[in-house]
Amino acid sequence: MTRLERNKLADKLFKVVAICATAVALVFLAALVIDLIYDGAGRIDWSFITSFPSRRPARAGIIAAIAGTFWLMGLTALFAFPIGVGAGIYLEEYAKKNTFTKIIEVNIANLAGVPSIIYGLLGLGIFVRTFRLDQSLLTGALTLTLLILPIIIITTREALRAVPSGLRQASYALGASQWQTTYSQVLPVAMPGILTGTILALSRAIGETAPLVAIGALTYIAFLPESVMDPFTALPIQIFNWVSRPQKGFAINAAAAIIVLLCITLVLNSIAIYLRHRFKKRMRW
Repeated sequence: MTRLERNKLADKLFKVVAICATAVALVFLAALVIDLIYDGAGRIDWSFITSFPSRRPARAGIIAAIAGTFWLMGLTALFAFPIGVGAGIYLEEYAKKNTFTKIIEVNIANLAGVPSIIYGLLGLGIFVRTFRLDQSLLTGALTLTLLILPIIIITTREALRAVPSGLRQASYALGASQWQTTYSQVLPVAMPGILTGTILALSRAIGETAPLVAIGALTYIAFLPESVMDPFTALPIQIFNWVSRPQKGFAINAAAAIIVLLCITLVLNSIAIYLRHRFKKRMRW
C-alpha cells in the first residue's frame, strides 16, 4: 500500500469515526428531549405560563421566572454588547501588537474557559458585598456580563479578522481615516459574525444556574420585578429549585420549564441565523 493510499484510508476512517461520534451525540440528545417532552409537555398550558410559584405543584407557574429571565437577558445584552464589541475592535484594529497586548489576549482566552461558578463568586464579592447592590437584577446582569464578555470579545475579533485586508486598503486609498474605514467598511462586513457570537453567548448565559445561585438569586417570588434593583428569579433557578424537591409534581413542572427554556434558546439561535442571513444578503447588494 502506497503512502497516498494510506492517507486516503486514514481520511475515510476519520470520517466514519466523526459521523459515528456525531450520531451518538444526537441520539443521546434526542433521547433527553423526548423524555422531557414526555414528562413535561402535558403540563404546559396558559395557567402554567401565567401563574406565580406555589407550594402546590398543580398551582405553580413560571411567570416570575420568565420575566426575570427576560430582564436579565436584556440588561446583560445592554452591558455586554457595547463593551465586548468595543474591546474586540480596539484589540484587533487599534492596539499595537506587543507583549502587553499578547498577555491581554491570552488572559481573555483563558477567561472564556473559566467555570461559571467563579464568576458567581466574583459577582458576590464585588457587586453584592462591595457595591452593596444586593440580590438584584442589576447584580445578576453584571455577573452574567462578566461571564460572556470574553466570548463576545473573541468572536468580535475573529469576525473582524475574517474581513479581507483589501477592503481596508481600498478605503485608505480613497482617503478614509482608520475610524471611517472601521465603522463604514469593516464593521458592516463583520456584523453577521459579531451578532451571531453575541446571541450565542446570550444563549449560554440564559441557561446558567451556578452564578445566579452564588449571588443569592431567590427561588420563590410572587411578584414581577419592576426595576433593576428588585430581587429576581430566573428559569434556571426555578428549575433547580423544583428538581431538588421530592414531590413528583415538581419534577413534572421542572421538565415543563426546561421545555420553555429550550424554546427561548431556540428562538435566540433562530434570531442569530436570521440576522446573519440578512446581513449577508445586504452585503451582496
